[in-house]
Order: sequence, then C-alpha cells, then structure tokens
Amino acid sequence: MPAPGRGAGRKDLQPGQVSQLRVHDLATGTDRLVLQTDELIEAPNWTPDDRLVVNGGGCLWQIPAVGGELAHIGTGEIRTVNNDHVLSPDGTAIYFSAAGHLYRIPIGGGNPVQVSNDQPDGSGYTYWLHGITPDGGTLAYVAVEPLGDDPRGRRNLATIPAAGGPDRLLSDGAVPFDGPEYSPDGVWLYYNSEEAARTPGHAQLFRMPAEGGAAEQLTFDERVNWFPHLDPQGESVLYISYEPGTVSHPADVDVTLRIVPVSGGEPRDVVHLFGGQGTLNVNSWAPDSSAFAYVAYPFAESA
Repeated sequence: MPAPGRGAGRKDLQPGQVSQLRVHDLATGTDRLVLQTDELIEAPNWTPDDRLVVNGGGCLWQIPAVGGELAHIGTGEIRTVNNDHVLSPDGTAIYFSAAGHLYRIPIGGGNPVQVSNDQPDGSGYTYWLHGITPDGGTLAYVAVEPLGDDPRGRRNLATIPAAGGPDRLLSDGAVPFDGPEYSPDGVWLYYNSEEAARTPGHAQLFRMPAEGGAAEQLTFDERVNWFPHLDPQGESVLYISYEPGTVSHPADVDVTLRIVPVSGGEPRDVVHLFGGQGTLNVNSWAPDSSAFAYVAYPFAESA
C-alpha cells in the first residue's frame, strides 16, 4: 500500500508511483501531459524560450514545454541540487540551492559559482532559495538555523545580492517563514508563514514591502497554504493548498492548486491532484501568464 503524507525530504518515488510533469491552460481549464517518468522530478521553472527546468536525482534537467526528452543541465561537481531553483529574469542563468548553499550557473549549464557566504563552523545556518528581484540583482531565501534540538527550527526570510555579498534578515521570529518571492514590479515580497497561526503548522500567505516592513495577510481559511507564485503580469498568485491539519508541506497527499488576486480576496480552485512537496515549490508560470507547469505524483494504476 502507498504511504500517504511522506516527509518533504523524500529522495525517491514509492513503488508504482510516477512523476507527471503537466501544464495547465487557464483559458481552457485543461491539462496536458508533458512527461511521465518513474524517476522523481520536481519543481518546474518556465524559461523565456518555453522550456521547463526541473530537478531530479540531485541534478537539473530541461525539456521543451511542448514535450520531448529530458536533457541534463551540467552543474559541475555538484550533485545535490534540491527543488529550490530560480531563473534570472533575462533567462541567462539559473540560481539553485544545494547542500545548504546558493549557486549560479549559465542557463545551459556550467561550473557553478557560489553566491552564499561561508558561515562559522557549528552555526547550522543554511540557505534555501526562492526568489529573485525583477532586475536580477537580489535573491530572496529562507535562512534556516537550529532552534533547541531542531536543526531547522528557526526559518526566517532573508536576502543576499545575486553577485554575492552580505546577508540581510527580513524577519526574526521563532515561527516558520518560507517561500519568499518578489512581485513582478519589485514592490512586494510574498511568502507563507505561521505568524498568524493559532495551531502549529497552519501556514497562510502574506506579503511585505520588498525592503521589509509590516506584513499583510492574504489568505484566511482553514487550509494550509504554501509557496505563493505571482504570474508575470502581476495579477494573480498561484499556490499549493493542503488539507486542514497538515503540518509543513509533505509529499504524497491530496492537494489543491489555487489562485488568489495579488492583494488578497476569494481564492479559487484550479487543479486537484496527488502531490505536495515538489509539485509547486518554485515559480512555474508561462512568460505570458496563460499557463503554469506543475508535477503530480500518482500511482501507475491511477495515472
């Protein structure tokens, strides 16, 4: 029997499970299958020239958005790429997280350049990438540090120059913050957090001024909402929504992809699927805002 609700750090699929890379067209409300594989792939980005970039097996891969074969994107000696990767706005570079650090490579692959800073031994400080400013100059990431016995107990929003430089914390709290992503005009930083939660694990969507400041809450329901992604036109926020009572963002559960206006309002359901971690960790909107990509993880008999 398949195991539901596996931890977010899972490294492979369960027996009989597949990864389905899919594209949802908003005008027609229809989905199309780009790729099905029995290997774990995650977190599509959509390039300006209509390719999808995903991670899998500690590496990066690309495939035409219309379908085809996965092609490897070289990352030098790094084989620990996770599902936190973003594209430069001009489409010339990929920034990614691996083993707690941030790196940059050309869009077609190459030797990685470390962007993140080396932290003092024993600090436990690690970098988990999620956003980049519209001018490509600044990266937004989750700064993870130990808290008590939990090595990842402290998760705050932070920024660093894309060329490297000083880290800057934008939040400073014991409740988890995650998924920071800039609005297309660079004015806002959208994210999910538990800052308004009365129940541990009950994340909602928020935004704050890009340079830091007072937060505005955008979702207020009983569901658990993660990873806000703004469409390139700056009108809608796509996110992944978990069942009430979910803690964190597990894999292998029933989830709903929803859209809410950028200033908040009534969300609407777009796609129901079996997925979770890896489905929608990064921005996957098409350049014209007409569609988005995601990954579902059904079992072969139901695929």
